[in-house]
Amino acid sequence: MAKFILSAFADEAGGKIAEQIDALKANGMTHIEPRGLDKGNISDYTAQNCKELRAVLDDAGIGISAIGSPFGKIKVGDDFEAHFEKFKRCVENACILGAKNIRMFSFYKEENESWELLRGEIFDRLGRMAEYSLSYGVWCCHENEKDIYGDEETRCYDILFHFDGKIKGVFDPANFIQCGVDIIPAYRLLEPYIEYMHVKDCRYSDGFVVPAGKGDGRIAELLTLFDKKEGERFLTLEPHLKVFAGLDALENAGGTADRLRDDYSYPTNRAAFDAAAGALHDVLKEIGKE
Repeated sequence: MAKFILSAFADEAGGKIAEQIDALKANGMTHIEPRGLDKGNISDYTAQNCKELRAVLDDAGIGISAIGSPFGKIKVGDDFEAHFEKFKRCVENACILGAKNIRMFSFYKEENESWELLRGEIFDRLGRMAEYSLSYGVWCCHENEKDIYGDEETRCYDILFHFDGKIKGVFDPANFIQCGVDIIPAYRLLEPYIEYMHVKDCRYSDGFVVPAGKGDGRIAELLTLFDKKEGERFLTLEPHLKVFAGLDALENAGGTADRLRDDYSYPTNRAAFDAAAGALHDVLKEIGKE
């Protein structure tokens, strides 16, 4: 049985680290997957920025579940060497922050290109990234993302099987839904390699992201299966809910605001984050994990 630890992309609650910490604590979360921060994206942080960030997080009692990096989110034809140099600095910064995982991706292609023909180059790049990060004791964790090589379950399996012991998996149900993937069979295929889970639900009908348990992600069933893994396992909330800044102004408009709320739109980033967190807690209660 797993011990679930709650983390989040807290930049969806606010742009400043103080806002993010407040949102995490208010929603019973002990960790963060840093992405957007006071000084920009985590991948652009200097060593000194990271030392300052760690001091703030340590003082608040907030740990880091993974580095929410964008590495591997370039086209195969783009300059990989410059990308790799930036990746190396981010891995070194992960050590300063005490992070053991760094989220990454498996590259985009041009519309007329073939994944089969690009596989060798992609795997060479993934291998270089994994070897470098492991030399620092940091795991590359591959996330399934729309339009990258590993955007559906068989190519994710190809990556994780090939790099077994070098790259771990991040399972994002909403991203799979947006690619038309059947969630539970995909989980069963990838389960041996999954290190942690993104909590993000979605609808097949329109690709719209909704709170956990409100879409087609079968989140309760998915987390029940994930609970069979041993040890500490991060559940990282990634709300991605729609923020409609004018929602409050429509409260007296008669039905319009209600319709938007039913479609999971929220007046502020913090309101959207709180709603997503509340839905996650509801699912955990449903499966007996809270």
